[in-house]
Amino acid sequence: MMSISSIAAIAYGLLAAVGGILGYANARSKPSLMAGLISGALLIAGGVAHAQGLGWGWPLSLVITIVLLIVFAVRFWKTRTFMPAGLMILAGVLALIGLWVGQ
Repeated sequence: MMSISSIAAIAYGLLAAVGGILGYANARSKPSLMAGLISGALLIAGGVAHAQGLGWGWPLSLVITIVLLIVFAVRFWKTRTFMPAGLMILAGVLALIGLWVGQ
């Protein structure tokens, strides 16, 4: 059975990846696509590794979540728009709570 930490990391990773794809589809933003796919893949890998009992999975997920929270907080500060920055901050805080509680 997967822990809350693993589920939180995988869910946030899927959201990051989908967000990157949508950012590319809507604005042809290659940086959004690359950042979303890379951060999403790292979060998913961390969540799966943690679920398998590998020691590096949880710290990887935690670091990527914190980095994304910082990136989206800066973006929200500049744009003051909920989509996508506000949504990713909200999801990131929930993921961070899930990572911490499930540890």
